[in-house]
Amino acid sequence: MNYELLCNKVISVVKLTGNFIRKEAIQFDAQKIEYKGLNDMVSYVDKTAEQKLVQNLEKLIPDAGFITEEKTINRVGKTYTWIIDPLDGTTNFIHGIPAYGISVALYEEGIPVIGVVYELNRGEMFYSYKGGLAFMNKKEIKVSVNPDLKSSLLATGFPYYQFDKQPQYLKLLAEMMQKSHGVRRIGAAAVDLVYTACGRFDAFFEFNLQQWDFAAGCFIVQQAGGEVYDFAGGNDYFEKREILATNGKLTAEMLEAIKKYFY
Repeated sequence: MNYELLCNKVISVVKLTGNFIRKEAIQFDAQKIEYKGLNDMVSYVDKTAEQKLVQNLEKLIPDAGFITEEKTINRVGKTYTWIIDPLDGTTNFIHGIPAYGISVALYEEGIPVIGVVYELNRGEMFYSYKGGLAFMNKKEIKVSVNPDLKSSLLATGFPYYQFDKQPQYLKLLAEMMQKSHGVRRIGAAAVDLVYTACGRFDAFFEFNLQQWDFAAGCFIVQQAGGEVYDFAGGNDYFEKREILATNGKLTAEMLEAIKKYFY
């Protein structure tokens, strides 16, 4: 498998879908939204974008499986699996807030080999592939070199359902706010992760995520020299759906704080 060549083809597919989303953003009718659950919204844009991605990615690896947010396809692959979020940051998109994008990852026998995240409003394409570096619009990116929390800017996501862990999360958030330059909440985990990969954020933490939210972004962080853990400091973040992504230098401080409230 030529991962670099395949990654370039994925980028082309993602760009085409991104053009569709941009056009729809201009004329989007918020009355057409649907609810999948509490505060969990979806629109025809999400569904159509996913269909476009699936149709084109199928051509690249015909027997690959798919894990998709909107479940427009249900297929298990023996070797390869695409993990897709057609519009990460749907709530932002619906409300006209310019922070959302497309996330596509390819896993080979359970290991990530390609990650692509396209932030649509700034036209920034983040990507990496097995054996390669991490890039944003063809320019190599690296995680930050900030050595500690007191010199760092952090990112997180607020829970909008399953509020049972909200009390300890708010305590953790208060501590992070006091120990850092600040905590930002953009509202799109894939964007938070690639911003960590390119050094805009020094670390990102969030729980109750879905695999399509972070599959591509976590891989890009690691390829950019960063580290990704679950809240216990292990590598089971894919199943636990809790993410701590850092530049590596903040890992010990972040885990010490997180474990006080979650473990």
